[in-house]
Amino acid sequence: MTGTANPALRTRRLVLHLVCIAVGALIVVPVWFGVLGGFKDNGQLSTNPLGWPDPWVPGNYTGILGSEVFWRQLGNSVLIAVSSTLIMVGAAAMAAFVFARFAFRGRELLFTLFAIGLMFPFAVAILPLFVLLRGMGLLDNPLGVILPQAAFGLPITIVILRQFFRTIPGEVEEAATLDGCSPFGFFWRILLPMARPALATVSVLALVSSWNNFMLPLVVFTDQSWWTLPVGVQAFQGQYADDTARVLAFVVLSMLPALGFYAVAERQLIGGLAGSVKG
Repeated sequence: MTGTANPALRTRRLVLHLVCIAVGALIVVPVWFGVLGGFKDNGQLSTNPLGWPDPWVPGNYTGILGSEVFWRQLGNSVLIAVSSTLIMVGAAAMAAFVFARFAFRGRELLFTLFAIGLMFPFAVAILPLFVLLRGMGLLDNPLGVILPQAAFGLPITIVILRQFFRTIPGEVEEAATLDGCSPFGFFWRILLPMARPALATVSVLALVSSWNNFMLPLVVFTDQSWWTLPVGVQAFQGQYADDTARVLAFVVLSMLPALGFYAVAERQLIGGLAGSVKG
């Protein structure tokens, strides 16, 4: 049995490795093409799309880094992404705490309503959302992007945090109560520090989602001074449609902050997802 099982196990491992290599190639090759393409001119992109630049053309990157427009769009993206993440994670953590640690009539029904939000496409709400924001005077205002992004991110954040909060033993809460800790004190002083992996997970997901959001800033901002990087990429592509190398450089620079943050927080992200699934 052992002799027959080992070849089957090796085959499964080989297939798994091949699948991982194929998926990795689908991710790495476009990024490789974009990074190297930014150091080329259009002629090199046509004749040698995947090879090393010869000669190197750093002017595509340095020209963008020296542009005031790029840094303004970067600052707008950082402001909106960080603000949306703080509001969403803060509100979702308090809601998830109530759903996880308190028993009251209609709790599961109310939680189900939040979970239904996972099936609600953002594109369906864009027209009524635009009308609502116009009526509230939030067009060309960063709050017109920050608040809807936070609201649409609440369902998945509450689901993840609730599962994680439920894994905290009840004895911990009982001991804190006996020591005179109020429910909010237990939430703030004990539960949140213990939930750092889950909080890191939802923060990374929220930050990257906000960073990549294109449709909402496009609809809300008509003032170019408030454009974010995704909107700026589209405008830059239209302006330099004949200069593919420069467009690739702009796209790569736009991705770097989010990729860097994800790389730094990767371990916390995986640990938080593992904890929420286990719960």
